[in-house]
Amino acid sequence: MEKPFAVGHERKVELVAPAGDADRLKVALGYGADAVYLAGKKLGMRAACRNFDGDGLKAAALAVHALNKKIYVTANIFPSDADFDGFDEYADLLGAIGVDGVIASDLGIINRLLKRTALSVHVSTQANVMNSETARVYADMGVKRIVLARELSLSQIRRIRDGLDDGVSLEAFVHGATCISYSGRCLLSAYMSGRSANRGECNQACRMEFAPVGGDAMEFVEDGGTYIFGGNDINMIEHLGELRDAGVEAFKIEGRVKSEYYVGCIVNAYRKAVDAMLCGAELPCDVAEEPKKAPNRGFNTGFYYGMPERADVKPEYYDFCGIVVGRDERGATVEMRNRFGTGDVLEVLSPDARFHNKLVTVPVMTGEDGAAVTDAKVPCARLLFGGVDLPELSMLRRPRQKQA
Repeated sequence: MEKPFAVGHERKVELVAPAGDADRLKVALGYGADAVYLAGKKLGMRAACRNFDGDGLKAAALAVHALNKKIYVTANIFPSDADFDGFDEYADLLGAIGVDGVIASDLGIINRLLKRTALSVHVSTQANVMNSETARVYADMGVKRIVLARELSLSQIRRIRDGLDDGVSLEAFVHGATCISYSGRCLLSAYMSGRSANRGECNQACRMEFAPVGGDAMEFVEDGGTYIFGGNDINMIEHLGELRDAGVEAFKIEGRVKSEYYVGCIVNAYRKAVDAMLCGAELPCDVAEEPKKAPNRGFNTGFYYGMPERADVKPEYYDFCGIVVGRDERGATVEMRNRFGTGDVLEVLSPDARFHNKLVTVPVMTGEDGAAVTDAKVPCARLLFGGVDLPELSMLRRPRQKQA
């Protein structure tokens, strides 16, 4: 029998955001994530991120816990024997700094963590948990959370939830690029560029333009089997209640290699969507539209409602112009990202609702050397917007200008 999660159910819904480095960690927390996931320098599936060394992990854990939020560290590559060198010391470090969970896909890593540490272990989506039998095996081992395979429908998720006790929670991806293809077995990147997706070096070959075979599914045959990959992004912002009712307790956003702007824009939108869901309110139209302003490849709802249909629309997202890194009586200091100039009208993305979507006309700016600036074209230059009051972490954006 189905066990829907009604409004007011005792289980807490968690919004889990990516943090590829310290800057994106700060943005994810500032824009409303309940938890963040990130990687150390070992065993993570996103080698393109700057990631965190030992001191960085300690600082991240302190920052997260100071806000009464949670930090999860990925250890979800498919390891060779050499990858276990120094593993116990690394696990001890994670335990010492008090991370709230370790996300792993390899059975050897999971078993080692459970047997020799007190760390909470989460099964990664790369482990391809597709059914309640497999979920129960992991639960019996002692894992505390299962990040579900991305190929599951809502009815399949509900059946998995029904087969587990309350000691194991379910997490699912709600937004972003999706490595499907029985979520971890990817050969394309290694074959095309010599970069193994299964060791964190993916070149996102499955996001390139291929001819579709039936809707959004793409077909690649290897060893007599057919595997699926997808070119659109999942966007479940209008369907969070249905996911929650199916038994999902943690909503995960993909994007550890994305910019601060992407993280801020998507986390901000989903924070508002989760809050609306929890209080039984309708999703505001502007919140539903917000993800379209971040870089994307067109949206669908993944496999949650069956085989996804391909979104052929050409995305028209916003350019990230700068982020507010300081605020005082003189005005806001903005770190430049994409070119803008005096007189341009920019839209504000802000964690403070009083400033969000406000329009700002760029004044004559002041550079760090005190000189007047009317054309901001040096990346990462810090510019004072005199007389402009914006909170730190606010971002400036505008619709991407079409090429002539």
